[in-house]
Amino acid sequence: MALSRNRREFVRDLGISAAAIPFVLNLPGLGFANQAKRKQRIVFMFSPNGVVPKAFWPDAEGPLGTLKESLSPLEPFKKQMLTLHGVSDRIRGDGDGHMRGIGCLLTGIELFPGNIQGGSDTPAGWAKGISIDQEIKNFLQKDASTRTRFGSLETGVMVPERADTWTRWNYAGANKPIAPIDDPYQLFNKLYGRAKDQEALASVLDDIKDDLKKVGGTVSAADKKLLDEHAAFVREMEKELKEQKAATAGHAVPKLDPGVRRDNDNMPKISKLQIDLIVNSFAADFNRVASIQYTNSVGMARMKWIGVEEGHHTLSHEPDSNEKAQEHLTKINKWFAEQLAYLAKRLAETPEPGGSGSLLDNTLIVWTNELGKGNSHTMDNIPFVLVGGGLGFKGGRALKYNRVAHNRLLMALAHGFGHHVKTFGNPGFCADGPLTGLV
Repeated sequence: MALSRNRREFVRDLGISAAAIPFVLNLPGLGFANQAKRKQRIVFMFSPNGVVPKAFWPDAEGPLGTLKESLSPLEPFKKQMLTLHGVSDRIRGDGDGHMRGIGCLLTGIELFPGNIQGGSDTPAGWAKGISIDQEIKNFLQKDASTRTRFGSLETGVMVPERADTWTRWNYAGANKPIAPIDDPYQLFNKLYGRAKDQEALASVLDDIKDDLKKVGGTVSAADKKLLDEHAAFVREMEKELKEQKAATAGHAVPKLDPGVRRDNDNMPKISKLQIDLIVNSFAADFNRVASIQYTNSVGMARMKWIGVEEGHHTLSHEPDSNEKAQEHLTKINKWFAEQLAYLAKRLAETPEPGGSGSLLDNTLIVWTNELGKGNSHTMDNIPFVLVGGGLGFKGGRALKYNRVAHNRLLMALAHGFGHHVKTFGNPGFCADGPLTGLV
């Protein structure tokens, strides 16, 4: 096939349906424009309510030794991991700490005045600028060599249905929050274009099996193998979604406290499904940017599956002297680290289609939080843990900074994609340029 041929021409000439397009886009042997150079990807992961510092941060700067309890699930990925202590959200203005914490986390800029009343005397509205994930997405989408079908995917796990400053961290622009998709059915339908509800989930593959056979007969053996793996993933995902539906059918909907959704106890299953879909979206080159948001700022998940009955936010307000609360908070953050470890594992075991290494070698995961510590509401020492080789950062290290503005880290992420922004968010915190010491 000639390298000048584009997707539209290929689909037209082969005579396959639009429904088969998601399975065709990333076949390396077809030589489409966005296969020409190394793919770089980034995933942003949010968990709320701060951490227990003594159970989270490495004691010393330099090579990572044995990880503390909260980060212990990440031991297998220590060589590709960076911890950034001393990176601080220095954005002030309207809103309480939780509101500014999540609303300014990826935007690096103040919130608008508004009518959402938080835990302070100052109400607030949405953020005044775009978030770094969307900035990077827009940069990649402008170039045919990095453009993808969706550009980015914004996903969630047990994010409340209400839309307010505590529940959004992705912004398409000033005053433009993006709602994450936290239903795996909806995410699956977005990726594969099947507008079926949960009651009538039919197989995507049943409608296009003849098209896939036709494509398989025209591509190389390597592309055929990738096509078969993609179809197998979709078939398995359909099976899991149907099984989840069957397992929860007929259960009475319990009465819940405000902010706790009926799927609280399904959180581990939903997390796995969302992560699997993100990984497959990368393998299929649907997008190069993704985010996964666990609950929300002031999130009140009750993690009974790890022996924690109390609401997360309530626990986070307990004093350091409450040893039981500290133990439970450590368990909670360890569970979040397990989700990151599962994401890293899935990326690491997935070969880079048409390239070298694994998806993890070409992806950076950024795990963060709206607060450094829950009971003080500090936005100093915001947890930032980076895993993966997507931006060429040198892993295996614990870095320590002196209250450096997190805007500089956001700038460094953009620069890692070749997007050399001069400032990001509030320019007053960008004078020293992108964060140093990462490479």
